[in-house]
Amino acid sequence: MAREAAYGTWASPLSAAAVAAGGLRLGSVALDGGDIYWLEGRPGEGGRYALVKRAPDGSIGDVTPRDLNVRSRVHGFGGGSDLVVDGVAFIVNFAGPRVYRLLPGQPPRPITPEGAWFHADFALDARRQRLICVREDHTGPGEAVNTLVSIPLDEGEARDADTPQVIASGYDFYSTPRLSPDGSTLSWLAWRHPNMPWDGTELWVADVTAAGTLEHARQIAGGATESIYQPGWSPDGALYYVSDRSGYWHLYRSDRSNRSNRSEGSEGSDRLVIRDAPADAEFGRPQWVFGSSTWQFAGRSRVLVSYSRQGQWHLAIVDTATGALQDIAPALVPHEWMAANDTHAIVIAGSATQPDAVVRLNLTSGAVETVRRGSTLQIDEGYVSAPEPIQFNTTGGAQAHAFYYAPRNKDFAAPPAERPPVIVISHGGPTSAARSTLDLQIQYWTSRGFAVADVNYRGSSGYGRAYRERLNGQWGIADVDDVISALRFLSVEGRADAGRAVIRGGSAGGYTTLAALTFHPDVFRAGASYYGVSDLEVLEIDTHKFESRYSHTLIAPYPAAKDVYRERSPIHAIDRLACPLILFQGLEDKVVPPNQSQMMADAVREKGLPVAYLAFDGEQHGFRKAETIIRCLEAELYFYGAIFGFTPADRIPPVPIDNLR
Repeated sequence: MAREAAYGTWASPLSAAAVAAGGLRLGSVALDGGDIYWLEGRPGEGGRYALVKRAPDGSIGDVTPRDLNVRSRVHGFGGGSDLVVDGVAFIVNFAGPRVYRLLPGQPPRPITPEGAWFHADFALDARRQRLICVREDHTGPGEAVNTLVSIPLDEGEARDADTPQVIASGYDFYSTPRLSPDGSTLSWLAWRHPNMPWDGTELWVADVTAAGTLEHARQIAGGATESIYQPGWSPDGALYYVSDRSGYWHLYRSDRSNRSNRSEGSEGSDRLVIRDAPADAEFGRPQWVFGSSTWQFAGRSRVLVSYSRQGQWHLAIVDTATGALQDIAPALVPHEWMAANDTHAIVIAGSATQPDAVVRLNLTSGAVETVRRGSTLQIDEGYVSAPEPIQFNTTGGAQAHAFYYAPRNKDFAAPPAERPPVIVISHGGPTSAARSTLDLQIQYWTSRGFAVADVNYRGSSGYGRAYRERLNGQWGIADVDDVISALRFLSVEGRADAGRAVIRGGSAGGYTTLAALTFHPDVFRAGASYYGVSDLEVLEIDTHKFESRYSHTLIAPYPAAKDVYRERSPIHAIDRLACPLILFQGLEDKVVPPNQSQMMADAVREKGLPVAYLAFDGEQHGFRKAETIIRCLEAELYFYGAIFGFTPADRIPPVPIDNLR
């Protein structure tokens, strides 16, 4: 029988250590004959990423040795750090960083020289024995230079810094170089500041000569106000890509990409692949990292796709002859990674009650086989809170979205008159999205008696281009209004105690957190910022190339709008802050540098409000080490207990909190 106890004090079997141990980061799946490959980020190994293979006999083992960390640095967020073809693996090592070739049974050998060159997003040109990829050159002054390059596969040439040959240049950014099946044509994406890839990209194709150079390069889709995502080739040599020209990311086929038809033509010569897709379905994702995927050919005439409606993701099969869409595997919620062949699909997927896993899906029978779980932790569903999609009114007559998680622990019940304390989460990006799959960190809170609202504020992806663009010029305003509106909606509904409301977020979500606390001091009673932005102007000057003009869209062009940057910076509104704050920061973060959190902690401390600041050596943007994840969760719980006057059931090492009385 459930025991009565105040919210927040419930004893949970889901410890911080269990959350960290169950936090494998799974991604970048591939099929190579009968072998299945994926990347596995391991908190217990300092966040190292390993390339893992499952053979046809079911045996699973690491492909990469322990001294290699398969992770790219390009754009700061990486991705696209591995490729496997015919049993040969090509990987990027995070330390170095160099590209390595791994032949079966042999030690890794570098095929790029030492130096400040970062690589990602590979395509194998087997005919010419080379890799084609994105390179980010940090050897010169000023901003890094991004190009497409060709890397010979002979590691003996890796000592020569001029060995990788530039084959496309002139744009600020490149991604997704892909060769046609016969190797005659290369496609890629390119874009310029201040656009981000979800704002506007250009789709280019060029003929590949016998010598490997490109000729007759031509833009066939995209532009400053059209986002193209994941171009790639069908088995019959047609170019497919995702475009949001209709207002939603949909899948198109182009016949204007081959040598026989080089004219740019009109937009109408490209056709929609899926004829019965819901108008509000999104078949694309914001390209924060390289190599993500929402479609893969599964044979010559059908395509495996993933799509989002109202923030929730689905899997489906498309018949390319008829354009018919048929949903499959409704229990699976797919993430960014998928691969397919004629009979099976490999996807990273989870559900509301099951952790993410590498799964193998039989495309004929629908049978699902779990290849590798992100967590081996077995959680009784009596401790699992399922997400409830909610939609609520916000400012300007608009509506916003969130997933609500009620407190859930089968061993405890709250006093009848008590409402739960609530943690409102503002996700990062800000052009990202809250997910509906099982998140052990959210369950850490709900199993202790907290409600959680994971908000997809205006600007989030998955709801169409217009919803994304509602944050343009309004960062720090519309997103803040939406997290506040979510809290007020839940309070009116009786599902949250507004008097014990916390806001937390990381990166851009950390900025939303700090902005909500400073510019609306009467709403939340405490906050937690993970590597959040406190000074927009300092970030504008100090951040990395990929996001260096992002704020020009989200706020206004800099330096012309310097005053607006100052007005929206929480660091300049400390006089309005009225509640305790805890901050977490990685000391090797290049995306949001450590001074952003340090400045905020110093200012709050000087004002005399309770503040805790925890900084971690060896952590970058997004914490990967088990010990860091454990310390952060426990410290945050300890902090809330100290602020709200309850004692957590967990035994937690004390956290130094300045100005706590």
